[in-house]
Amino acid sequence: MTEEIAPPARWVQIRGEARRLFPGLLVCLTIAAAARFLANHYGAPHMLFALLLGMAFHFLSEDTVCRPGIDIATKYVLRTGVALLGTRITVEAVMSLGLGAVALVGTGTFLTIAVGILISRAAGYPKTFGVLTGGAVGICGASAALAIAAVLPSGRKSEQNTVFAVIAVTTLSTIAMIVYPIIARSLGLETLAAGLFLGGTIHDVAQVVGAGYSLSTEIGDTSTITKLFRVAMLVPVVFVLSLAFGRQTGPSRQQLPVPLFVLAFCALVAINSAGWIPAGIARITESASGWFLVAAIAGLGIKTSLKQLAQVGPGPVAVMVAESLFLAGWVLGGAVWLL
Repeated sequence: MTEEIAPPARWVQIRGEARRLFPGLLVCLTIAAAARFLANHYGAPHMLFALLLGMAFHFLSEDTVCRPGIDIATKYVLRTGVALLGTRITVEAVMSLGLGAVALVGTGTFLTIAVGILISRAAGYPKTFGVLTGGAVGICGASAALAIAAVLPSGRKSEQNTVFAVIAVTTLSTIAMIVYPIIARSLGLETLAAGLFLGGTIHDVAQVVGAGYSLSTEIGDTSTITKLFRVAMLVPVVFVLSLAFGRQTGPSRQQLPVPLFVLAFCALVAINSAGWIPAGIARITESASGWFLVAAIAGLGIKTSLKQLAQVGPGPVAVMVAESLFLAGWVLGGAVWLL
């Protein structure tokens, strides 16, 4: 009779943790799959679908079985998705825009955040709200809102503000996708100027692609590269915010001066710029990043109460509209002046 060998304690612990997280993660992934299916068939932003579907399952946020996995999705799955965005960017592609264009778009990002802070304080909202919304508008929409929220101090309305920022920036991005190409065409902008305008102002990557290629292939290419440079602006922005708010919340909040997911993002940009990521692997990581971010949005939607969101009011919407108009004016004026 052979004696049965017990599995190592570490393996038992990992298996137990996986079982604890699986129900909540499965819910988020299922909502993400439904959101992507609806987006592909009806043409609306998949992150918006994920948020709305997630809100319909808000009751699961109080479920002791699902809650641990949902929390992991809104934190670590989110950060992994942001880090994997680095495989879409190369330094060479960004520099092909020219130093003037890079300076214009990069400055616009930081100025939009500064304007967001000023407007938020003037309207009676906290500075962190201006940072969150200004970063979402100035960088890359919902992805930026999620990444910035991960390094801002946690508060009573942190998750509510993040959800609001995602919904508002996605809606504004969809409107911009329709309106901004009309503006570019009516002003007779040349290829580079039109690409800079669309890529430097529209909030989400998908809407930039839709707007740019609706005008021409060349404008679509330029606007996409410009947009990816704005995505890369996540690194310096989150770095600065980590230092600023890390000091305010004390040294115990994080061990590193910069979150690990930002360092991973930088490393992947460097590796991709060196040409060490095969095209097939890049496609896989891009797809994985999209899935992770949509699953995180689904988890955030689950944790959001529609009743609380309805109490936001028109003020925050006005803040984000003002930020969007400032960024559009800055990039459009700069593109016309430069080119």
